Amino acid sequence: MKEPVLTSRRLCKRYGSFTAVDVLSFDVYPGEIFGLLGPNGAGKTSTIRILMDIFKADSGEVEIFGSPPGEGRERVGYLPEERGLYRDQRLLEVLVYLGRLKGAAKETAEKRALAWLERVGLEEWTGKRIRELSRGMQQKAQLAACLIHDPELLILDEPFQSLDPVNVEQIKELMRSLVADGKTIVLSAHQMNLVEELCDRILLINEGRSVLYGPLKQIKRDYAPNSVRVRAAGLPQDLPGVVRCERNGEAALLTLEGVDAQEVLAALVERGVQVESFERATVPLNDIFVALVQGDGTERN
Repeated sequence: MKEPVLTSRRLCKRYGSFTAVDVLSFDVYPGEIFGLLGPNGAGKTSTIRILMDIFKADSGEVEIFGSPPGEGRERVGYLPEERGLYRDQRLLEVLVYLGRLKGAAKETAEKRALAWLERVGLEEWTGKRIRELSRGMQQKAQLAACLIHDPELLILDEPFQSLDPVNVEQIKELMRSLVADGKTIVLSAHQMNLVEELCDRILLINEGRSVLYGPLKQIKRDYAPNSVRVRAAGLPQDLPGVVRCERNGEAALLTLEGVDAQEVLAALVERGVQVESFERATVPLNDIFVALVQGDGTERN
């Protein structure tokens, strides 16, 4: 396995008697979209601010590209949850200024700014002041601002905020293309359906502690009930080990007991049933999220 681009080891952050981040450890690997998830107040923003060297941890260690936070800042792009573009400045001017702050020459910053504004669909708004843009446009402008210095690692805090469905699709495709180009993304978002579509691995934190960490596909398998979803004509009612059959349109959800899925499939084949599709049932990430946050918070790795 490749060396991680970001490593957190036993990270802790307290505000007086309140512990916001509680012995938090995780890795982020090159070329993945890593989901940093949790309910409001879980410690996500404190963790991100430590990663960005905005806050200092009380204990624990963080390394980004093998160095402490802040030393490789030019290799990291950050989209904060709180937006901060200069409202009375013109869009292109703001992006060029931010690009120069991050070390780009003026001509390079302007060239990159124009390219990113075209990528996010704002090329016709370059001369408009930030306050003249809609909230969704400002969101996309802020995303362009965090990309202008061509970072290797992106830390995106709620990137889909204020976006309509068309623009959500556009930003999803942009994120996928960035990863295809070799970038790594840490994504913090509340839209579990989008996390489910985009993320390779996730960390769910609650009350500052890890409650779920690992590859998303494996997590969904671990939390799946012993069920299969079948599309077949003339599905028998007396299959061995099937204790419940729930119809949902043309498909049936079979709950199993004492048998595995392959035994059920073999029984269908033996009886000559024409099976159109046969797959293990999975639980939506949103359901796992709610169950864990409302449950006892036991960590699962």
